[in-house]
Amino acid sequence: MHSPQVTPEPSPNDTVGRDSTAGDVPGHRSPAPDADHAAPAFDVIIAGCGPTGAMLAAELRLHDVRVLVLEKDTEPVSFVRIVGLHIRSIELMAMRGLLDRILERGRRRPAAGFFAAIAKPAPEGLDSAHAYLLGIPQPVIVDLLEQHAIRLGAQVRRGRAVAGVEQDDDGVTVELSDGERLRTRYLVGCDGGRSTVRKLLGVGFPGEPSRTETLMGEMEVGVPPEEIAAGMHETDKRVSLTHFGDRRYRVVVPAAGVGDRAEPPTLQDFRQQLRAVAGTDFGVHSPRWLSRFGDATRLAERYRVGRVLLAGDAAHIHPPLGGQGLNLGVQDAINLGWKLAAQIRGRAPDTLLDTYQAERHPVAEDVLDNTRAQQELSSAEPGPQAVRRLLTELMDFEEVNRHLIEKITAIGIRYDFGAGPDLLGRRLRDIDVAPGRLYDLLHRGRGLLLDRTGRLTVGGWSDRVDHLADPTADLDVPCVLLRPDGHVAWIGDDQQDLDDHLSRWFGQPAD
Repeated sequence: MHSPQVTPEPSPNDTVGRDSTAGDVPGHRSPAPDADHAAPAFDVIIAGCGPTGAMLAAELRLHDVRVLVLEKDTEPVSFVRIVGLHIRSIELMAMRGLLDRILERGRRRPAAGFFAAIAKPAPEGLDSAHAYLLGIPQPVIVDLLEQHAIRLGAQVRRGRAVAGVEQDDDGVTVELSDGERLRTRYLVGCDGGRSTVRKLLGVGFPGEPSRTETLMGEMEVGVPPEEIAAGMHETDKRVSLTHFGDRRYRVVVPAAGVGDRAEPPTLQDFRQQLRAVAGTDFGVHSPRWLSRFGDATRLAERYRVGRVLLAGDAAHIHPPLGGQGLNLGVQDAINLGWKLAAQIRGRAPDTLLDTYQAERHPVAEDVLDNTRAQQELSSAEPGPQAVRRLLTELMDFEEVNRHLIEKITAIGIRYDFGAGPDLLGRRLRDIDVAPGRLYDLLHRGRGLLLDRTGRLTVGGWSDRVDHLADPTADLDVPCVLLRPDGHVAWIGDDQQDLDDHLSRWFGQPAD
């Protein structure tokens, strides 16, 4: 028997590699010998300090990348909106050692009823140690992620908006709205659906404009839950009241005919629409936040233009059906962070950074499609309602219900890493290993070889990949190589084959 051991982490190597990736792209020009083209003060500037931007900043700092986050708002949002972290995002928080802090501030709910709000129980035996939804106030999750990034060494400057972008062979010059110019090696736009960075790049954002608008808010109700259930039974499916504890509910109603879209909605607007559609306003009162949104659905044509990249809502927007938006953005950040850090530190294989779009663009396409489908199923027209009734019947089949839940919660994602077992390209759940739990070994954002044979080694990649020799690991295969995002990059037991895949994902070995 081989005793389990984790290869110790070496001291970080501060060497910064040089790359030339700008190419023939918008805003690119050859460097000139002026102050704008001095050595960049930052490796990466991130526009936007929402969940995506803050998570990306933290991921980059795990690899000693110099990061500046620019946020146009001077203060964090003041309204308390509850958002849901789905299973995959919860797993990622566990991988980075954040989950305990987040669980303290959130409320667990069953992983059920996500798809078009069709009430079906959670499938049994979902492939995760964290098979639940976590409701948490949006300001709380944003603050937790921002403070996490700051603790790791990221700089955050509020009240600073990007106004111009120029890139050349050596970096990007970012002009702020006050005229200040900053120099960086890479820029990432995490600045929302109306992204200034995306517009400055000239990246197309095709899709469909809003056709309908909806009011959504969080408030208290003045009637008991059984009256809400009775009142909602035959109500228009575009109306929903979702319980968040005590008498707090998230209320969703159609916005048609309510006020001016340029003005924020009022509690009276919600009461009016509830009475019109449900026949009662359920005594709603004491709103925490009120908002209005459309069903615009758009996806950026490109996630990367030279040294400038897009993530989160800057790359994709869709209705909030199924609660996928924040989760999709955070997962973009985890996918991009280690790849961009490897590029900056001169360790990236030639095509590594391009895999960001290759992997994440199809995921966003799928999210846009499932929200389109859910939007249709919320229509009060006879055709969509007939389809909804049929799907409701089909979801009584365990595999149908499971497929839709895995889709919404992102645990069904499989990246295309080529031919191989079904596990290849999927994330590995948080299994038992000799030191404790697998995800506890991924806090530093490094790769991991989980080796049940005890015969393999990571050799010259030990500065970026850990090695756990553990014959007791809860695996059905001899060995797996995990990327920093927890996806299985290789399965096998041959050293040469392993070395080839280490080179593919982690670059050349150290001398």
